[in-house]
Amino acid sequence: MSRNTVNGISRSELLPHDFREMILTVLKMFLGLVFAGWIFLWIIVPTSTWKYHWSPKLYSNTYSTYFGRQGTNILIYAFPILFIAVVGCIYLHFRQKNHYTGSRSGVLSSLLAGWKRPVLVQGPLGVVSGIEFTFVLMFLALLVWSFSMWEAKLDSVALRFGLVGNLCLAFLFFPVTRSSSLLQLIGLTSESCIKYHMWLGHIVMVLFSAHGVCYLIYWDHTSSMDEMKKWAKVGVANVAGEIALLAGLIMWITTFPRIRRKMFELFYYTHHFYILFLFFYMLHVGFSFFCMILPGFSYNPTSTIFINIPSVSKLQWHPFTVTSSSNLEPERLSVIIKKEGSWTQKLHAVLSSPADNDHISVSVEGPYSPISMNILRYESLVMVSGGSGITPFISIIRELIYQSNSLNTSTPEILLVCVFRNSLDLTVLDLLLPISSNVSDFSNLKLLIKAYVTKETEAPTNHEQRAIRTICFKPHPSDVPISPVLGSNSWLYLAVIISASFVAFLVLTGILQRYYIYPKDKNTFKIYSWSKRTLLHLLFMCVCIVVAATIPFLINKRSNSKAAKRINGLDIPTPTISPSSWLQNSEIELESLPRDSLIKATNVHYGRRPDLKKILLEINQKNVGVVASGPSGLRHEVAAICSSGLADNLHYESISFSW
Repeated sequence: MSRNTVNGISRSELLPHDFREMILTVLKMFLGLVFAGWIFLWIIVPTSTWKYHWSPKLYSNTYSTYFGRQGTNILIYAFPILFIAVVGCIYLHFRQKNHYTGSRSGVLSSLLAGWKRPVLVQGPLGVVSGIEFTFVLMFLALLVWSFSMWEAKLDSVALRFGLVGNLCLAFLFFPVTRSSSLLQLIGLTSESCIKYHMWLGHIVMVLFSAHGVCYLIYWDHTSSMDEMKKWAKVGVANVAGEIALLAGLIMWITTFPRIRRKMFELFYYTHHFYILFLFFYMLHVGFSFFCMILPGFSYNPTSTIFINIPSVSKLQWHPFTVTSSSNLEPERLSVIIKKEGSWTQKLHAVLSSPADNDHISVSVEGPYSPISMNILRYESLVMVSGGSGITPFISIIRELIYQSNSLNTSTPEILLVCVFRNSLDLTVLDLLLPISSNVSDFSNLKLLIKAYVTKETEAPTNHEQRAIRTICFKPHPSDVPISPVLGSNSWLYLAVIISASFVAFLVLTGILQRYYIYPKDKNTFKIYSWSKRTLLHLLFMCVCIVVAATIPFLINKRSNSKAAKRINGLDIPTPTISPSSWLQNSEIELESLPRDSLIKATNVHYGRRPDLKKILLEINQKNVGVVASGPSGLRHEVAAICSSGLADNLHYESISFSW
């Protein structure tokens, strides 16, 4: 082989790729510095240095008749995050186009792998990785610092609670924004960070409740309860704050696990009070700049979609894990729905009962997923699941089947350890191979399955043979294919939407301030009503976001309408194998040889649970990815083994269902 070639690829082809990787790495580090600077501002704001030195200079240098003091606040608090979001979208676009799968070596990869190791296993936050733990400590330190510094200057404890609550509220929606470019930049997803949104919500409501209670006590002792009815034209609107607190308390009460799990619909509907809460909160404090970072699109393994079926419930949206592979099944998206709750039972009844029509309407939001799973960088991949936790692993295995067969890519050795209660649950293993795909061979995939049935001591001898039932619905003229709302270049479109809406907002607010408010108020903030100003700013924000998002949406909708015409031509194949073949040695047809190989790769153990510590520590490869999905106890056990220090080759990742 020539010196100018590496694995058949010329160095001239490698260098541009390496150069792009270097540029993307530098860009990511730069965004990290911008975020660190934004955090530094939150640290310095409560100090006397900010109040007497930095703040006066900053306000004087940024003073403008077009924006006034509000322009400085936008520059300090909103612009850095919007800048990170926009540039982050551009970064993710080129990262996606660069087909990044992660290297198996290198100092940076080793460092990042170390940061992703679990450092906390037990506790209210569950499994916490090193990078998550670092952010938690930084946030708690920021809270303590802010409260202690404000305490030295403010006479009212109630005001201190409100100010620190504002700080928590600023971070509240970061963890829950689906497919956010901000989370993607640090390798996190909204699914894995939902727990932080929950705890931030608890902290926000504790602080705001204390804020309200302290003011009530203060007004009572000073015989000024009339302050409760005050809606000041200039300054704080107390009535708006009381309405916001009431809406927040209604949401908060229904979020506690005992209520949320038993009355999920009540939790779901009352959680929409956040709109009321934010609206009156902004009227209470005056205008605060809120930005909606619209979601992008990604269809990778372990993706999540939200499904609404009007014939079951017109308002409810439920999350499900995607089990299909966009590469192996480019025209199909599949999920597994287990009949457990009231919604799924109604869905089962709709599908099982003889219907007068042969069509069912389904609305889909998503899929949402990490920008890359980096599963190819491991020598071995161990996936541990409990019950329905196996569903995200189905999409991973299907993707690896495609990688090994179609692309002849070297894939890691796969060990799937799955735990079920009953032998009937073993039928889900039949779904590891897609029904709709023409997979004839997956011998290139090194797969071993260890299945454990805990409630039965031996295989059933007279299990009822039941074939998979396929229900086909005819397409409707109004049906459209599932497609990215913003097209294949969704990250670039998202960057344009954020930038355009922000610029349009600045233009409209500048015109409003300069030619309508400034002639009356002269930027004193003592004449023109704060509530009216806030309402106008909210109106401008909504209009700018809607207009900026509608234009690319309509452009992509037009192109997607062409693909919709192909729906009527799709055929749904009927399965040729009974799921009970996992339970008995039934005769398998020749055309189902892939499933025959899958069954031979499966070892079923009855009456016991897996010895996870023994299984994991016996793996000899140097770079082993360990993914756990299912009940919290199982995920905690796997995380404890990986973080125990007994094996340096185990790299843990968790997939949880905390909706």
